[in-house]
Amino acid sequence: MPRFAAAYPHLRTVATTGTNGKTTTTSMVAAIVDAAGEPSARLTTVGAWVCGEQVPNPTPQEEFLFTVERAIAAGVRTLALETTSKALAAGLAQRWPAHVAVFTNLTRDHLDMHGTPEMYLASKAQLFIALPPGGTAVLNADDESSALLREVMPDHAHVERYSARDARGCALAARAVEVAPDGTRIALADGAFARELGGELELAVAGGVHAQNALGAALAARAAGYGAEAIRAGLRAFRGVPGRFEVVGRAPLVVVDYAHTPDGLVGTLATARELCRGGGRVICVFGCGGDRDRGKRPQMGAVVDERADLAVLTTDNPRREDPAAIAADVRAGAPSPRARWIAELDRARAIALAIAEARPDDVVVIAGKGHERTQEIRGVEHPFSDADVARAAIAAR
Repeated sequence: MPRFAAAYPHLRTVATTGTNGKTTTTSMVAAIVDAAGEPSARLTTVGAWVCGEQVPNPTPQEEFLFTVERAIAAGVRTLALETTSKALAAGLAQRWPAHVAVFTNLTRDHLDMHGTPEMYLASKAQLFIALPPGGTAVLNADDESSALLREVMPDHAHVERYSARDARGCALAARAVEVAPDGTRIALADGAFARELGGELELAVAGGVHAQNALGAALAARAAGYGAEAIRAGLRAFRGVPGRFEVVGRAPLVVVDYAHTPDGLVGTLATARELCRGGGRVICVFGCGGDRDRGKRPQMGAVVDERADLAVLTTDNPRREDPAAIAADVRAGAPSPRARWIAELDRARAIALAIAEARPDDVVVIAGKGHERTQEIRGVEHPFSDADVARAAIAAR
């Protein structure tokens, strides 16, 4: 605690929580800080960076303080922080209250850890309950959990809302979103902040879900003191996060995405469908993790069956479970399948199969592991990268 107390006054913290979009929103905030000409620092589940250089953390337990102390030494003013439900349940928000707290969304995840959706939300709520005087909450008005968070946060908190669908009651909202393989354009609904931003935002990353993340990041950055010019420039310069709708091949378009929840898959496959050219198909390679929430497995199967044309069912991180048993749970979600299904439990072969099957106008989504560099099978971690395997399969076509 003494080290926390000594470091805290030196940084303004913009912290993001939610089920999906945390890493991207956090990284967008850091990109805005960079565009303002300031040294930046971001701490996420995929790593920590100070002034653009990855921080080699000594141990996971020391990761947070090691990063913030490096940031302070580098003259950083704003810390962009991704906050997980696990860290919040352990009391991070009480030890390090955020000045700006962003909520992306809440969908089914981590029930193996929290037990119920209510307890999962309660852990996320800690970030907002701990807001100090002068603090700002940035809430996704498209998610019904935002109303519940508003009920538990202190009266002194200032609240800003954003939406990708409905401008009512929102400080920033999208009027239309145009998605292309090389970027996304957000036409903003009229409002004071939208006019400051020039009526639109341009992103160099593809996907409607990135539009929602950008709206949250823009409001959070404004609350932290950054102007419209830096916000526009930072979002335009942002090049994405590894494993978050990461394009690894074109014609066919092949993307690697961390979507590992039903809702995450809905958004990812919706973007894939938008990007299909002519009569192109959506091909989805996916599985579910072992030793985790079994209830979401049939839900994942149902989402892919509804939204993909070809479902290639494979392993994710089976851990100590039987991969065939996990796959059977997933297939239970599509008892009368609409899509064509192929089961290939070797993930590398499944990726190669999907890419070999794809035509130039198809979109291949490799979902579930994203940035991860290993695959856990029978308790042993093996080197594995979806992106590397996909690139090798593309080269072999």
